[in-house]
Amino acid sequence: MQKLLVYQSMWAMERRQPDGMEWSLEEKLKMIRDAGFDGAGVRFFDFEQAKAHVTILKDYGLTWQAQCYPQSVDDLKPILDNVLKLGADHLNLQPDVRPYRIEECIPYIEGWRRLAKEAGIRMHIETHRDRMTTDLFFTLHLLDCFPDLRLTGDISHYLVGREFAGPPISDENHRLMHRILDNCWGFHGRVASREQVQVPISFAHHKPWVDLFMGWWEYGFRSWRKRAPKDGVLTFLCELGPKPYAITDRNDVDLSDRWEEAKMMKDMIRALWKRIEAEEVGAKAAE
Repeated sequence: MQKLLVYQSMWAMERRQPDGMEWSLEEKLKMIRDAGFDGAGVRFFDFEQAKAHVTILKDYGLTWQAQCYPQSVDDLKPILDNVLKLGADHLNLQPDVRPYRIEECIPYIEGWRRLAKEAGIRMHIETHRDRMTTDLFFTLHLLDCFPDLRLTGDISHYLVGREFAGPPISDENHRLMHRILDNCWGFHGRVASREQVQVPISFAHHKPWVDLFMGWWEYGFRSWRKRAPKDGVLTFLCELGPKPYAITDRNDVDLSDRWEEAKMMKDMIRALWKRIEAEEVGAKAAE
């Protein structure tokens, strides 16, 4: 049976508030556990730091995804060693290079995929600003070269990057986004507007943007369920980041409670998954 795991980003647990108070690692992971998340997204470039997270997550019966930001093919080797030692649901790679031409990307993609395959580690390439995948059209050209490329869809960057008019947005822009979603094997969750990469999802006037993203995630979930094995596991990482992603007021305080919104997003995503499951069961019963 296919399964959804909803994670919370450790980066999103940073407060960065004027009072200077930050939760300890133990406090953060206890909050994630007690809120009912399935695990966390953990940076894996520092072994000792990753080990500290993983040790507590294991004690809590939670799982995690490993995150990395290589600037060369060889940069991935120590990350893979860390994953082999500590485990992970999968490795999420942000390609921290910015080639001008698609041809320049090929050695990176081929090298990273080869190393991950040799290590026996599942790896996704994240769509993300200021990375190889920063632009929607450029990433679509990458998919022309690598039709089977497994992506982590952080699609907030494409909405704000292309400044889609709407909502509602055009059928053509939906088509472009659907092509990205059809290659997604995991998701990072935040809601953007055409001007801002992250808007508070609890504000009523942002509902049209929330609805837009819920529609895209629904399409992505349904697409994944068709492609994935019957026992496949899909991860959705709630990633409502601290400032400057989070908008702050004149006192440099977040406009909304990101932790409360992360829990809200978790519940929305699980409800969406359950609805899709129920509809598929109903459709099969009606056949």
